[in-house]
Amino acid sequence: MRPDQILSRPPLVLGQRQRERYFTDGFLVVPGHVGGAWLERLRAVVVAKVEESRALTASDDQFDLAPDHTAAKPNIRRLRKAVDQHPELWTFARDAAVVDLVADLLGPDLRFHSSKLNFKWSAGGDAVRWHQDIQAWPHTHCGVLTFGVYLEDTGHAQGPLTLLPGTQGGPIFDQFDERGGWTGALKPRDVAGLPVDRAVEACGPAGTVIVFDCRVVHGSAANHSPRMRPLLLNVYAAADALPLTPAPAPTTHTGELVRGDEPAYVHMEPYPAKLPPRWDRVGYRSIFAAQTAATPTAYAE
Repeated sequence: MRPDQILSRPPLVLGQRQRERYFTDGFLVVPGHVGGAWLERLRAVVVAKVEESRALTASDDQFDLAPDHTAAKPNIRRLRKAVDQHPELWTFARDAAVVDLVADLLGPDLRFHSSKLNFKWSAGGDAVRWHQDIQAWPHTHCGVLTFGVYLEDTGHAQGPLTLLPGTQGGPIFDQFDERGGWTGALKPRDVAGLPVDRAVEACGPAGTVIVFDCRVVHGSAANHSPRMRPLLLNVYAAADALPLTPAPAPTTHTGELVRGDEPAYVHMEPYPAKLPPRWDRVGYRSIFAAQTAATPTAYAE
């Protein structure tokens, strides 16, 4: 559906001005949208996964671990394919408070794409360079967004998600290096032409939701505070937006309808960007791994 068609439908969760703001800026911050009961359940998952990680000495299909991770002092960068790692995370991904909010921005028929839990550990959690998401998983049209929720209070010191308003309406940038290798980050010359002075730090108390368009330029600073910044990120697509390439980290629920009905037709729009690597052939661990491998650029969130 086009934005005007979406906005013509009565909202379910958001106010009409909030929906209009999303289409203008490319993102929307909704403080405290996820309530205490769900936060308690999601935090319990975090505690369980931290304890589980203590038995590991290297990253695996579930955990992306920082190089200094130890049993005594865990340092998880990402819980990969999050909805497959704990039933509570899949239950949350289908909760009406989640999918109805997404439907206010993408239309009533929704498909699940992917999921991850980024920890951004205390005292040095990795920074994230400017990037866009759609290049990693292009679709037949750009009706794709990420629903993120902070599980703890997040301010400037924790390295919050930071976005450049309006950039979803601009170009889809190349995110490869000069040798053709995937970096998942914008080149410095492209960043130089962006309004970085207008960057918005998406801060808020625990339960704050950030929804952002797949084309909006975003990143985040390192976390130098004594508290980690767990951010659960689920990606949803309009049901008539079908993937053009394999997903980097597919879950068992990728492509599953989570709201509404299957469409009769696919919605097609031009995709003016280079296709990503074939993730099903080359493999993909996490954007943090790519960040380490690709000097000086990489991407996350």
